[in-house]
Amino acid sequence: MCVKRVLHFLLFLPVLLFTSGWQGVAAMQVYTSGRVQAVNGTDIRLKCTFQSSHPIKRSTLTISWSFRPLRPGNEETVFYFHEKAFPPSEGRFQKKVVFVGDVLSSDASILVRDVMFSYNGTFSCQVKNPPDVHGNVGEIQLRVVASAPFSEIVILAVAIGGAVLLAIVVLAICMFVRQCRKMKRMEQERVPQERKDLVVW
Repeated sequence: MCVKRVLHFLLFLPVLLFTSGWQGVAAMQVYTSGRVQAVNGTDIRLKCTFQSSHPIKRSTLTISWSFRPLRPGNEETVFYFHEKAFPPSEGRFQKKVVFVGDVLSSDASILVRDVMFSYNGTFSCQVKNPPDVHGNVGEIQLRVVASAPFSEIVILAVAIGGAVLLAIVVLAICMFVRQCRKMKRMEQERVPQERKDLVVW
């Protein structure tokens, strides 16, 4: 009896391995940036890419974006794609979302325009490419702030100041080189003239 069970297990083992392996390969993998920050009134790109084990078919692939507010509230549809983009016709995201991805390049990213404080929350990106209909849902936590953090302002100021300083240094070097060439040319012109005067004398 024990030997018979072992034989049955060994015969069934390849089936288990094949089934589990096939499911692992067929799962859709979605990747997002995790957490992003945007200044109130600006545009923000929510990056979402995916990887499928099957060829991408534009006719069957679907992309679904949803939003869950930070404060208690119902989940809202943000964007839907099936052969073409279907932005929301009502709600807080009406005329606010633009598809900036490329399904054939495995990019499901969207652009949210003129973000507001009410956009604080979690955006979810789900992609299905039959038969890859199972997999993780990518999430992005958006934080909307009144102004850019001090560190970002400092970095921007340093970058601008550095660029201006570099331009001044380059300009000064160019002027110095030009002046040196001019003086050298004048010196070369003066030497023959002095020799000519000596000959005449």
